[in-house]
This record gives sequence, structure tokens and C-alpha cells, in this order.
Amino acid sequence: MPQYDDIAKFRDEAFTPNLVGRGAHLQAMVVCFEPGQFIPVHAPRLDIALIVLEGEGELALDGGTVRLAPDAVAFIPAGGTRGIRAETRLKAFQVVSPVPTPADHEGVAAGLARGTWR
Repeated sequence: MPQYDDIAKFRDEAFTPNLVGRGAHLQAMVVCFEPGQFIPVHAPRLDIALIVLEGEGELALDGGTVRLAPDAVAFIPAGGTRGIRAETRLKAFQVVSPVPTPADHEGVAAGLARGTWR
């Protein structure tokens, strides 16, 4: 059984989703961010559970922004607005359901193309 550090990989150009596993109904990843990298704010039709493993940052939600630090846990229901921005090197374990489709990533791609997380 691998440890999350065996799975965690970083890229200089953008956040890096590292697949842990995918089933018929959910997908699990270790998501890695260098300082300043982000997942743009978007509102997909996916439930998400997030556990911060290492690092600090911000989680944008429908009602504002909350701090992320090691051991922080969040659940955002489908349709809820969410986005993550790293302040330090950050690793998070993320589980989404259902398994994402290309349409679920359109908001992420648009935000990355703009270069803004909000």
C-alpha cells in the first residue's frame, strides 16, 4: 500500500492532481500545489471531501473564504462553489463523487486560462 508521499507529484506550471483510484461512483486524488497555485473557483455537480495533509492556503466557498492548514477537513456538496489557493507547498487528499466528466472541469480550465482563482 503506497503512502501519500509516494503518490504526490508537483509541477511548476499548475496544481497537480495525482490519482489514487477511480471507481464507478467516486474518484480519490492527492492534489499538490506549489505556493500561489490554485484550483479556480467553480461550482461542479460533484460532492467533494477534502483533507489537508500538508501546507497552508485558502478555500473559497459560497459564503467566503476559510483558511486551510494541516488536518483541516471540508465537505462541499454538489453545486457548491469551491476553489483552493496555496500559500505554501500544499498537499490535500480529495474524494469526489460522482466521477468527474470533462464538463465538470470546464470551470477549472476557464479559470486557469484567465490565470485567476476567483
